[in-house]
Amino acid sequence: MKRISSLILSLAMVPVAVSAAPIKVGIANDISGPFAAIGAEARDGFNLAIKQLDNTLGGQPAEFIQTDMGGNPDQARQLVDRYLKRENIDFFTGPIGSNVALAVGPALFNAKVPYLSNNPGPSQFAGAQCNKFWFGTSYQNDAFHEAAGKVAADRGYENVFIMAPDYPAGRDALNGFKRGYDADVSQELYTRLGQIDYAAEIAQIRAAKPEALFIFLPAAMGINFVKQFVSAGLSEDITLIGPGFSADEDVIMAVGEPMLGMYNTAQWAHDLDVPRNREFVEAFRNEYDGRYPSVYAAQAYDVIMAMDAAVRQVDGNVADRDAVVEALKKADFDSVRGQFRYGDNHYPIQSYYVRVIDKDDDGRITNRLVGQVFEDYQDVYVGDCKM
Repeated sequence: MKRISSLILSLAMVPVAVSAAPIKVGIANDISGPFAAIGAEARDGFNLAIKQLDNTLGGQPAEFIQTDMGGNPDQARQLVDRYLKRENIDFFTGPIGSNVALAVGPALFNAKVPYLSNNPGPSQFAGAQCNKFWFGTSYQNDAFHEAAGKVAADRGYENVFIMAPDYPAGRDALNGFKRGYDADVSQELYTRLGQIDYAAEIAQIRAAKPEALFIFLPAAMGINFVKQFVSAGLSEDITLIGPGFSADEDVIMAVGEPMLGMYNTAQWAHDLDVPRNREFVEAFRNEYDGRYPSVYAAQAYDVIMAMDAAVRQVDGNVADRDAVVEALKKADFDSVRGQFRYGDNHYPIQSYYVRVIDKDDDGRITNRLVGQVFEDYQDVYVGDCKM
């Protein structure tokens, strides 16, 4: 009996591994609705990173809860409410639209849940409404467009027509373009979000006879507009310029040859000469039938890797939200964009590039890096942030 008691005591002293609750990430996807094409690109970027990390963050088990909210702010609010109250998420990401980011941000901030934006970078969160739990990991909305405005100015275009959808990112887009162009534009036009028929707008553009046309029309909006623009014969006389959103892989795959020669701006390119980027592009093409990743996929991939680095720095203690925020601010991860750092408003300070749609060595239509427009760009709203 004494021997049995000793055995029980010795077994009790052996450390037993206790499974920690998984770290939970809520991902509000745009797989349907106005941003479906680019929402799918973001999803593929998320999933590649998740696969490479073997469903962990910082070496800890993680659960990535992905739900489609179709780009609808009301549906997104309901989804975030469920994520917070039922799922007890530790991180949030996913929306494509700035209107959705602005709709769900306050609830996440009140719950002290870090929101790492894989795409939208609304000016409100860059300035007076900045928050310690918001990280605009992708860009600030105006930046792509400021770079496009500078490209138009540098190329000497004097008669420029600009157009975007009437929602927060669209307004940021045209304001950004005008800031980078630093001159008066000939005409400024806002369209309906989700619009796919541009007959009236094309007639207005034809009448204006601009040298160049700047468009911010992401996803299906850009696909339909470019097809109609080319079909109307306007591409022969008007140079088309856009941010990367209107000239990325989703639009190129849908439109094809008519996209050739279009200039666009972004903070990333698949041929950017960064070791981590080369690895990412190769892995993405192997995973997804040889297609090139888009800006949306690259940004989503970086978001998951940023979470991974932060969790590792806090030794998995994501309940200490202040420590998590401090770890996220360090941005100690290997970004596909190269060196990565945040400004005081938690928006990145980074370079922006001009790309042109061309054919690669295999004859595939895609973007080719042309040059750098801005180096270490910091958005204009940071001075209004009082964090």
